[in-house]
Amino acid sequence: MYRDNTKQISIGNRVIGGGNPILIQSMTNTRTEDVPATVKQIQQLTEAGCEIVRCTVPDEQAAKALSEIKKQISIPLVADIHFDHRMAIASIENGADKIRINPGNIGGKDKLLSVVSCARERNIPIRVGVNSGSLEKGLVEKYHGVTAEGLVESALDKVSMIEEAGYDRIVVSIKSSDVLMCVRAHELLAPKCPYPLHVGITEAGTVKSGNIKSAIGLGLILHQGIGDTIRVSLTGDPVEEIISARQILRTLGLRKGGIEVVSCPTCGRTKIDLIKLASDVERMCAGFDLDIKVAVMGCVVNGPGEAKEADIGIAGGQGEGLLIKKGEIVRKVPEEQLLSVLRDELEHWN
Repeated sequence: MYRDNTKQISIGNRVIGGGNPILIQSMTNTRTEDVPATVKQIQQLTEAGCEIVRCTVPDEQAAKALSEIKKQISIPLVADIHFDHRMAIASIENGADKIRINPGNIGGKDKLLSVVSCARERNIPIRVGVNSGSLEKGLVEKYHGVTAEGLVESALDKVSMIEEAGYDRIVVSIKSSDVLMCVRAHELLAPKCPYPLHVGITEAGTVKSGNIKSAIGLGLILHQGIGDTIRVSLTGDPVEEIISARQILRTLGLRKGGIEVVSCPTCGRTKIDLIKLASDVERMCAGFDLDIKVAVMGCVVNGPGEAKEADIGIAGGQGEGLLIKKGEIVRKVPEEQLLSVLRDELEHWN
């Protein structure tokens, strides 16, 4: 398992690498200098289960805002830097717990050295980020296009630049919107990189298409023991990223806690509004910190059998439904009471 052997890195009050739990990240889409809006979004993300958050720092105003933001949040704060090494230094000085840079666009070796020196003084990790969209021209030519091999070579080259500057508190990320290229790049990188890897499918798309691409890509990568932190990159509310990331980790058996809801796809036997009921159950269950499985079945014919592996479930009938525990029918209730009866059971679960 690669993640068991990566270097341990502290980021604020959290530790990644070395077999520590895979942490969920997201990025704010507010203007960082708008402190109230940024803090509000980070708090929403934290409540949803975000464990590390990243903010863009394009200018001095945004860098200065980090110090005030950090006072009002409880999770590590990462500064995202492009092009201007001064913003990386300013972010560190204003309390960033980690910085994300691309050494290739930071302005040259001397400027990179000044960033590394500042990070070393304060023991702040540096995340080296390489994306397929910004792969160096020389590597594109060498590999006759953007390839997994080119991404890996670029990443290792950037890591070497920081190591040569005398620093090894490094996190690495290589991302592509091409799912299979991204998977292959991680398979090539993991055996060669001792540092924690941040995994994601960049520019994955909207909530619908992005979730599918992320689930496939992250699933293939994480299941091989690769990845210490993850982000599901979606065009939408960042909270959706956290919900998806948690589900991916749970599905792979890499995260426990929180209710898993399973539901049948409906058929001609369904006599209740199962689609609405299942959605209502899923929203309700999000508010419970129970490590159990809840089943929502559409009919009483197969309900008890299909739900037997769930801890608790409900199955609809004609104007009524069944409450089921461990495959056994507990009682019959009117359809309109199914949700409230299930909620009451969860509230008194032990």
